[in-house]
Amino acid sequence: MLDQRGLVLPGAQAAKAGDPTKFVRYWLLGVALLIFVIVMIGGATRLTESGLSITEWKPVTGMFLPQSDADWQAEFERYKQIPQYAALNPDMTLFGFKTIYEWEWTHRLLARLIGAAFILPALWFWWKGLIVGALRRQLLVATGLLALEPIVGWWMVSSGLAERIEVSQDRLATHLLIAAATFVTLISAAVGLAPRQPEKAGRGFAAIAAILTGLIFVQLGLGALVAGLRAGYTDNTWPLMDGKFLPNGLFGMTPWFASVVDDVTTVQFDHRVLAYLVVILAVAQAVAAALSRGLSSPLARRTGALAYLALLQALLGVATLILVVPIPLALIHQAMALALLGAAAAHWRVTALAQAAQ
Repeated sequence: MLDQRGLVLPGAQAAKAGDPTKFVRYWLLGVALLIFVIVMIGGATRLTESGLSITEWKPVTGMFLPQSDADWQAEFERYKQIPQYAALNPDMTLFGFKTIYEWEWTHRLLARLIGAAFILPALWFWWKGLIVGALRRQLLVATGLLALEPIVGWWMVSSGLAERIEVSQDRLATHLLIAAATFVTLISAAVGLAPRQPEKAGRGFAAIAAILTGLIFVQLGLGALVAGLRAGYTDNTWPLMDGKFLPNGLFGMTPWFASVVDDVTTVQFDHRVLAYLVVILAVAQAVAAALSRGLSSPLARRTGALAYLALLQALLGVATLILVVPIPLALIHQAMALALLGAAAAHWRVTALAQAAQ
């Protein structure tokens, strides 16, 4: 529950005073869940090469599927005008086109629904005086991100309509990271509203949690670059790449920093190395929490769960690579990445609040 300063009352105080913000929390978590779902649909759209099937951006009329055979044929003819059709799908039938079109259409429709699911309750809760203090600032950030996302989405799609046969990988990463930032903002806001018991978090753990969350966020962006460059289809061995830890051609482009987003080998190498760093930091944090607060402490339980998730995600990544990116496994890997990010953000928020209350 919020006090007059917009701060959450801990534990027994919140229970005694009632909890009028619980519906705000449910709403925030519900929108975060919708973002999780749309990221999964976006991943499937990318992996099935469906993202360029709709070649126009129609914010209002685009929410409806083509209504007749003639409408479908007209959409198909527009798709035939872009380079991807001739390069990848010259033998595609109208039935096959409908399949990829419906993936992209579903992605765009859910984006519209998320906008409505966010803004309409936000206005209601604001009017009822339940959005105050830090929550107000967080929701303004989320509003800006949600407003920016469709613009970036079309910017991404437009990159594949003229000269390329797929979307720009850096624009793909930008699109995903905006969704991830919105997801983190909503999770953090919801966790900040939850009643909680006093906790001794220990100095320094909030900073570690912040660094870990940041690394996972960057790793999500690197994963998008891997997907956009199809980097997962090369060097399908582990732990070495082409028989070496430092593969040939690393940072080989001119200028060298262009390799960070444009070179297949460098992008996959970066994704691997950052995964190792995430696992090491997550495990080290869990060990430190257990040693300083005991295995049964809330801090140790949270950090232990994060360490297990990080290890599981790394194993999923290795399996996805070795098996040459089977779509179901690649989607599970992406889902786990977002779940890990959300868990890390929640841990960061709880730990920071506990540390601030000491």
